[in-house]
Amino acid sequence: METAVVGYAGEKDAVLKRLRRVEGQVRGLQRMVEEDSYCIDVLTQVSAATKALQAVALTLLEDHLAHCVAHAAAEGGDVAQEKVREASAAIARLVRS
Repeated sequence: METAVVGYAGEKDAVLKRLRRVEGQVRGLQRMVEEDSYCIDVLTQVSAATKALQAVALTLLEDHLAHCVAHAAAEGGDVAQEKVREASAAIARLVRS
């Protein structure tokens, strides 16, 4: 079976590093709640974790547009239209989150 090359292949290590950092932040949040930390301090850390996830999402989106959508656009036709619709839906989800 052939493995598809994903758009973020060149950024994979950086994406994984960021996700591990977010994982650590979430574990820290759990500890803060377990230790009855001050609400505002917990909210500040939630905001930091959210921003970190948004940074990952933007990296993935940029890579998707530059790789997957650009290749599909070069091919044209239904595949290109589907990739653009898919990217637009992903952008809409990110904007709403």
